[in-house]
Amino acid sequence: MRYISTRGAAPALDFEGATLAGLASDGGLYLPESWPRFSHEDIAALAGLSYAETAVRVLAPFVGDTLSETELRALCERAYVRFSHAAVAPLVQLDHRHWLLELFHGPTLAFKDIALQLLGPLFEHFLGSRDTHLTVIGATSGDTGSAAIDALAGRDKLDIFMLHPRGRVSEVQRRQMTTVLAPNVHNIAIEGDFDDAQRLVKAMFNHADFAGRFVLSAVNSINWARLAAQIVYYFYAAVRLGAPERRIAFSVPTGNFGDVFAGYAARAMGLPVERLIVATNVNDILHRTLTSGDYSVGALTVTAAPSMDIQVSSNFERLLFDLHGRDGAALAAAMRGFESTRALSLSDKLRAPLAGVFTSARVDPDEQALAMRHACERFGQVIDPHTAIGLAAALAADLPADTPVVTLATAHPAKFREAVERATGHRPTLPARLAGLFEREERYDTLPAELDAIEAYVAERAAAR
Repeated sequence: MRYISTRGAAPALDFEGATLAGLASDGGLYLPESWPRFSHEDIAALAGLSYAETAVRVLAPFVGDTLSETELRALCERAYVRFSHAAVAPLVQLDHRHWLLELFHGPTLAFKDIALQLLGPLFEHFLGSRDTHLTVIGATSGDTGSAAIDALAGRDKLDIFMLHPRGRVSEVQRRQMTTVLAPNVHNIAIEGDFDDAQRLVKAMFNHADFAGRFVLSAVNSINWARLAAQIVYYFYAAVRLGAPERRIAFSVPTGNFGDVFAGYAARAMGLPVERLIVATNVNDILHRTLTSGDYSVGALTVTAAPSMDIQVSSNFERLLFDLHGRDGAALAAAMRGFESTRALSLSDKLRAPLAGVFTSARVDPDEQALAMRHACERFGQVIDPHTAIGLAAALAADLPADTPVVTLATAHPAKFREAVERATGHRPTLPARLAGLFEREERYDTLPAELDAIEAYVAERAAAR
């Protein structure tokens, strides 16, 4: 399996190379040269398997010969041993057709754990045979940071620098990052929003003089290995609800498009996905794009669902690559235009292939709160604001009556206690394994959202190439 850049100019890499690189050298994102295909029999054979074993089967084509099956199995089993639910990603039935896929049973209580608990051991395995020190740089709107730090803290041969927007993540999210005092962990609160943080990370990768001094890698979903790991739970859930004999719909609360692109990849691999519902909050660039072709950056609105307070959806570039016929040069030109004007128009013809794959919904704060209250009162489920956006979109979706609809429950409600309490009257408590979080010492630095300042900070603390 070879990986190619969406912008066509970077060299093709194997799985190990793409994992360690994160972002392609031409500024693009890595994707498989072609999608592996699972037959009806391949999917049926996943029935009854554990989550870790499902991961082995789904990830094997992506890994190629960079890992043996024995090595991949050991890494997958190691990745999920710290999850609090034996199923890793259990399904919870709401009514006759609606389900929640609980993705928050990992150590930091968010869906990011499912991928990052695997990415950490992958980094360690690949670095083990190299005389290389990795400088991992990431941006977070809340959950990626804590999950990545938990996965990488204390590991040899790497440092992690995580940028978060100061004052724009929940207190639980912030403390999960800033109370990890391992010497290889560096938290940076920037004076800006998530889009600023994401822009700065990409700028560091694309700044040749800076990037050439270090061996840089990424933990955001721009890293293909992280996104590949998220494909697994689509297969895991669908098989438990009748696939491959039955088609399944998924409602995905998303801001950066990575989680829903994993569903798109699963569908491209042969999973019978009836529809992918792209659920956005009022920062609705994805909804506008899918409904009218308007991929333009608007003013950011701060909401009770901070992980979705995003205007530039990095992973959408991967979908655009497919829509442009996998023509890297054409996409590179389109992205240069977008980066210059902050706007891109998608014609009806370009969007036509998406009609049978995606639908979308924009959920405002009142609808979000109503969905949280509805879940609590009608279904007996306390859910977080992001999951509520997904559930609101799922309940409103126009789909065949016999299609099960799975909403991805992306975070534990206790990560957003105030928002949940306002909507439902119930204040969720943190699991016992996070007891004492609010008494722990915090460590982070606050910097302006300026490239020079961030690069100087990293350069002072990172190991040179």
